[in-house]
Amino acid sequence: MSRHPLEEYFDITFNDINLLETALTHSSYSNEFGGKNNERLEFVGDAVVDLLIGEYLFKNTPEKEGALTKKRANIVCEKSLSYYASLFHLEDYLKLGKGEEKTGGREMDSIKCDLFEAFIGAIFIDQGLDSCRKVINKIIIPNLDYAFKETIDYKTMLQEYVQAEKRMLKYELVKVEGKPHDRVFTFKVIMDDDIVLGVGKGKSHLEAEMAAAKEALSKLAVK
Repeated sequence: MSRHPLEEYFDITFNDINLLETALTHSSYSNEFGGKNNERLEFVGDAVVDLLIGEYLFKNTPEKEGALTKKRANIVCEKSLSYYASLFHLEDYLKLGKGEEKTGGREMDSIKCDLFEAFIGAIFIDQGLDSCRKVINKIIIPNLDYAFKETIDYKTMLQEYVQAEKRMLKYELVKVEGKPHDRVFTFKVIMDDDIVLGVGKGKSHLEAEMAAAKEALSKLAVK
């Protein structure tokens, strides 16, 4: 039996592959088709991520408790965990209900954050803490800077500008390049169905859309 791509990427072999499948199943999918969803595993994973990030900060930073708490909060917040999930395209394996899929749920920060926690929860239940630490060390620790940098929401800025002008806006995928866990997405942002305002690339849909929106704002001279 072939290993799941996520097992290969992290060099982990699940004893119970059903735990991984459950971790990758959103409640909207189980509501439509039956079976278990990832909410209980998310509960476990949330605690495990908190523990492992706390352990890392304790061992590697000299700050007092209050500062450590703030740092951990930045690292494990919804936006950060969503970004870390996107780094290895975890959302690509998510089973979503039809309605949630249509409304763009696969790219929602809240859903990707919960998915990451459920994935960690499944690994913890099946493999224990050391395998969870392996994932954290591979994905989060090398990318801690993301949790502390100020990010500009170019998509929201562009949307507000376009709405003020009573125009319509949409994003379209142009192409996907690279290997399964090292993909580069190219998106274009289109106004009124036929005016291409910008094109952007990124490691996730959101990153590419942000880049496209940034280019569009530059062309429109919006500050």
